[in-house]
Amino acid sequence: MDLEHPYLDELVDFHGHLCPGLAIGYRATLAGLERLRGSRARDEELVAIVENDSCSVDAVQFLAGATFGKGNLIFRDWGKQVFTFARRDSGDAVRVALRVSALEQGAGPSGDSAGSAGNSGPGDMDEKQRRADYILNAPVDELFDIRESSIELPPMARIHKSVTCDRCGEPVMKTRITEIGGGRYCPDCAGSVQA
Repeated sequence: MDLEHPYLDELVDFHGHLCPGLAIGYRATLAGLERLRGSRARDEELVAIVENDSCSVDAVQFLAGATFGKGNLIFRDWGKQVFTFARRDSGDAVRVALRVSALEQGAGPSGDSAGSAGNSGPGDMDEKQRRADYILNAPVDELFDIRESSIELPPMARIHKSVTCDRCGEPVMKTRITEIGGGRYCPDCAGSVQA
């Protein structure tokens, strides 16, 4: 285990490779958990809201224990390297946002920050490694704007009964059924059924 970067080796195994996006998520999640004095969620006691669908989110899942299956990982498709962590017991929340200056510091010789995650595509592995190293070792305040936040926590996950779609025959959560002309249809089939 890398003592300077705890859990990083295991995270890289989980994700498949080390890249700038994973490094951003790693540092953001550790910073958020530290600020909240929290630890990895066993159930739903910690909620994470992510504003992107990049490699960084794998770090949130792995380190914070926030997953879609438990209902404590919320995805907002806003294309921002922003992560909000909240504790259900206290209501405390912290927002961790990547600083523009971190992208500029992590830029290559051309000054190209290569997008919000700092990933440069499949080409230049040396550049990716240099960016990841910068993100892993820079002072956290140089990378992120970290603030206390106030959020409305989502309700605890609920299990709903499944019913059979009258068109495809597949079971679907009852709360997702659309009733048309006396039939019950899943979201995929409802668009094809004439009322």
